[in-house]
Amino acid sequence: MPSRDSALVAPGAAIGSILRKPPIDPLEGRILLSHALGLSRVQLVTQSERELSAEEAQTLSELFQRRLQGEPIAYITGEREFFGLPFHVTPDVLIPRPETELLVELALERLPRHGRVLDLGTGSGAIAVVLAATRSDASVTAIDLSAAALTIAMRNAERNRANVTFLQGSWYSPLGNEQFDLIVSNPPYIAAGDRHLSEGDLRFEPASALTDHADGLSALRTIVSGAGKHLAPGGWLLMEHGYDQAAAVRDLLAQHGYCARQSWKDLAGIERVSGATR
Repeated sequence: MPSRDSALVAPGAAIGSILRKPPIDPLEGRILLSHALGLSRVQLVTQSERELSAEEAQTLSELFQRRLQGEPIAYITGEREFFGLPFHVTPDVLIPRPETELLVELALERLPRHGRVLDLGTGSGAIAVVLAATRSDASVTAIDLSAAALTIAMRNAERNRANVTFLQGSWYSPLGNEQFDLIVSNPPYIAAGDRHLSEGDLRFEPASALTDHADGLSALRTIVSGAGKHLAPGGWLLMEHGYDQAAAVRDLLAQHGYCARQSWKDLAGIERVSGATR
């Protein structure tokens, strides 16, 4: 934390002057200003001549400093929007990303009326909560090994009025013989030692949710091999994976006898989700 003598924002500074020349990216500066002062974006403009108190300036300086040190905006504010819904996030869970919305869209297209959905490795609950909030007729179950992650996921479900059953355990272990019409997952798929783990936001996110500490495919193998027991006839398995893993995931699905195997591209043109049906 910076000292008061080295504060990035001086007491008495006007909101407008900070908006015009923040010490970080202008959009991020606006987000942190709004968060620190409890003001909407419109209020930041209408109150642009308001001067910050010493306490407000210190708080804002500390937030800016955290961002300059690389901490993700979502962890600083504790918030991230996903599929149009607000989600609480902490360093106990991955930050929901726009590319994962492709997985949600594909799931919604394949979810039958009154269908049963399983979300494996739910983390913040983003996928499960969106599915449950969008399709109130569906029965949604979400599993995670982390008790801390499940606490956050349950908070997000309550916040978005989504009816989700949360279970703690490793992959399919809490389920018994229960079957589903759709299984979705965004598992850890970054290989151990990948340089991206030490770059950008990933440095601050939980390693166990990013990497399988192996070749990047071990969690996907577990999901594919175990899904047959828990997929109802005609049910779909959909998984997010790395930018270069689509062919390997389709091969896994072929080895286990899945039909209609295919991969789908995200907005960047990268094959981001692969899946198949029984």
